[in-house]
Amino acid sequence: MKFIETLSALREIRQQWRNTQQRVAFVPTMGNLHDGHIELVKKARTLADVVVVSIFVNPMQFGANEDLDAYPRTLDADKAKLEAEGVDALFFPSASDIYPHGLNEQTFVEVPGISDLWCGASRPGHFRGVATIVCKLFNMVQPDVACFGEKDFQQLQVIRTMVEDLSMPIDIVGVPTRRQPDGLAMSSRNGYLTETQRQQATQIFATMNTMRDALQARSDSQQAILDLATAQLEGAGLKPDYVAICNARTLQPANEEDNDLVILMAAFMGKTRLIDNLHFTR
Repeated sequence: MKFIETLSALREIRQQWRNTQQRVAFVPTMGNLHDGHIELVKKARTLADVVVVSIFVNPMQFGANEDLDAYPRTLDADKAKLEAEGVDALFFPSASDIYPHGLNEQTFVEVPGISDLWCGASRPGHFRGVATIVCKLFNMVQPDVACFGEKDFQQLQVIRTMVEDLSMPIDIVGVPTRRQPDGLAMSSRNGYLTETQRQQATQIFATMNTMRDALQARSDSQQAILDLATAQLEGAGLKPDYVAICNARTLQPANEEDNDLVILMAAFMGKTRLIDNLHFTR
């Protein structure tokens, strides 16, 4: 596996791949890799000749009250996992490479509408940071295809919209959420939980399944289903940020005629904010 730290080195090897007509798949990450990330890598391997992974903890997507410095950085362990999966190149740029003039003077990318909903409302500016860094990384790596986890469902829709709106020649592939046997979605943030909190957090997936069953059966009003879900989360010690039943394409609140649905959920367990979703049809 090639370890690439500079844009000039990346562009040199990218030109080699282009000259040999190799298809490139890309998996952007912030590191602290778990089995969910490895699923993205495995999917990428099936889609291209070359797999590139990036690790960059992006300061632009962290809010004023979110501790960027506390985000776990596990580069040596991450490198070992990627090498074991046969990744061809790991791109590990510095903040000065990505934002040479600093964040305040950085051109940014913003996807209107969808970026202001749900996580966007709770974390103002977050999706501007996501769209900007993904756009920059796409321009650097120039992939043919990129893989993102469906666990970050709103992020995936933001990126798909950006790629379509900016006419980027990149296929965006969503990869299903990898879960623990008890249903908890794999996330780097799970490492912040105590064992008791981790067990309580399984209520998120259980609640979403209850909501899905009720929606498919049309057994109650959507508001009643949302109220019950909120009560179930609170009963397990979680503090809901939002619980939403949405049209899976627009992420607007669903109406009774919508059949392609996604449940979006964010909740605090202690100081740790966990997100999850469940996409289904009825």
